[in-house]
Amino acid sequence: MSKSLFTVLIPGLLISSSVFAADTAPLRIGWVYALANAPALIAEKEGFYKQEGLNVELKSFGDGPVISQALAAHELDAAYIGAPPVFQWYSRGLKGQIIAKVNSGQAALMVPTGSNITQLSGLKGKRIAGVKKGSGMDVLLRGLVLEQQAKLTADKDVQVVSMPAGNMPAALRQGVVDAAFTWEPFISEAVLRGDARVLFDVNQAQPNYPWYVLMAQPETLKDRPDDVVKLLRAHKKAVDFINQHPAAADKIIADAFRLQAIKTAQGKTLSPEELVKNARQRIGWSVTLTDKDKAFIQRLMVDSQALGYMQQSPDVNEVVDTQWLQKAGLQP
Repeated sequence: MSKSLFTVLIPGLLISSSVFAADTAPLRIGWVYALANAPALIAEKEGFYKQEGLNVELKSFGDGPVISQALAAHELDAAYIGAPPVFQWYSRGLKGQIIAKVNSGQAALMVPTGSNITQLSGLKGKRIAGVKKGSGMDVLLRGLVLEQQAKLTADKDVQVVSMPAGNMPAALRQGVVDAAFTWEPFISEAVLRGDARVLFDVNQAQPNYPWYVLMAQPETLKDRPDDVVKLLRAHKKAVDFINQHPAAADKIIADAFRLQAIKTAQGKTLSPEELVKNARQRIGWSVTLTDKDKAFIQRLMVDSQALGYMQQSPDVNEVVDTQWLQKAGLQP
């Protein structure tokens, strides 16, 4: 029985359930403000946290490095975040663990519509817009896209120009950069407007690769195991809602991210919801962590170490812990 439904009798004393509620510290959950992390806001807006009896304080952050700083300062108990910051901080002593998957896919490299670059090798000597050096997307760009697919070395064969993802479409239009490596909805917005075309979708090389994950701090796993299970169940409800009720979910996502209607190159106006629907071509949502997911995360670890972003690569089974999904009844 839930504490909200009863009072506790102690000889000579009556304690109301409201006292327990007041004393229960909220679970502080951070999330990177990216469309692929929609399950975090869906769980809040649809009341899934409350349904699981979870008191949550949800905070959004602009990118992985910023949310990582909040985690390092122990200002958060759990987070929806890219996998690279989790294992990079793990290697430095912050032993947070990945306990569930959030999404697969999301990233692509774009060039202006009129560009004469038709393959990745054509990027040699060019300028590519990317996000902050050392971030998860930066690891993906420098490792998988440039080194492994294009056979090019960042800062030697190509120049990576750091900038916020929201600035990249304008930088492409104005010729400040020759290409941009970004995520949704920025990709769909630029392509549908006719400003850019996709040169390389990461899904081409790694179909359904895991990206955002749900992680928890070591003290959260130790001191609040019941809340971790509740969090995972609420997360699963949010993912199911996105997958089973796409129209309703697209509306919530479009509103939450304040997306605007856009006019396509053909002169057609697309609603914000249609923009989200288009972005789904590169994003999928799921909860369970597979051996294939772990292999991809291990590959990112190797790349992070090779790039000098961490001195030693931990074993993936130290960082990814599927026992919590099992406890929640969500993974065999």
